[in-house]
Amino acid sequence: MLKPTPSSIFGRPSNMVLGAVLLALASAATAGPTLDRIRVTGKVVLGHRESSVPFSYMDADKKPVGYALDLCLKLADAVKKKLDMKTLNVEYVMVTPSNRISLVEEGKVDMECGSTTNNAERRNKVAFTVPHYITGARYMVRANNPATDLVGLENQRVVSTKGTTPLKAIERANRERVLRLTLQEAPDHARAVEMVEKSESDAFIMDDVLLYGLIASRAQPEKLKVIGKFLTVEPLAIMLPKGDPEFKAILDNEMKRLIVSREAHVIYDRWFLKPIPPKNTPLNLPMNYLLRDFWKYPTDQVPGV
Repeated sequence: MLKPTPSSIFGRPSNMVLGAVLLALASAATAGPTLDRIRVTGKVVLGHRESSVPFSYMDADKKPVGYALDLCLKLADAVKKKLDMKTLNVEYVMVTPSNRISLVEEGKVDMECGSTTNNAERRNKVAFTVPHYITGARYMVRANNPATDLVGLENQRVVSTKGTTPLKAIERANRERVLRLTLQEAPDHARAVEMVEKSESDAFIMDDVLLYGLIASRAQPEKLKVIGKFLTVEPLAIMLPKGDPEFKAILDNEMKRLIVSREAHVIYDRWFLKPIPPKNTPLNLPMNYLLRDFWKYPTDQVPGV
């Protein structure tokens, strides 16, 4: 048996030792809590919503689908390539407005693929990549409601989903404008729509794109309509763990690549202009000027929120 030479231990490193060092350095270049977890488990965990049409929702077969999920799958593939993994399994976890942030904070979800607004308060707890949609909060009412704006809803009941930015916005507007609204909370978007349909509430305030998607999925969409001007401006983005710059850099770079290459535009058209499940009807929502202008110079920095 050959004994190791002194130079291989105390002097110049052997090829084997040098190779191990270089491999460790290469791994460290992409190291981070999330990436380490993905590498060890061989899976990426995507958080999805139940009824955030068309961003993230369950189809007729109870399979998670949507615009944000399609983007997340592209991001997951970029992670797989960066980590040089042959396979990367995707696990889906359903999240709600009330638990989505905590699940990302706790590392139980690697990417939350839904319709979450990137704002300063949330950035204290989590991080976001480049926005995939910019919208604003408006109001869903029954078709026979004569109101055309927020003032017209004075003294009426307004519901919003628990844990959302539109709920906080309407609370502030109600207080500052003395609208005497009766504010209600729903556990999810589907229940809020049901409350309006059943006359348990008079209006549902939420991002207008979600309202249009929810109306399109109802049995009698003609009985509902969207009214009013934007109460808020909401940059929606995929949420990820805070304090993990390596992971965030991969997602940011891939989102920018998807936008510049126009792959993201193709995914947008699929979910906003073409027939989508479960009823295979289109939303017919062309890209608005807010997102179109923002995507000219894609960035994760969102001004004013």
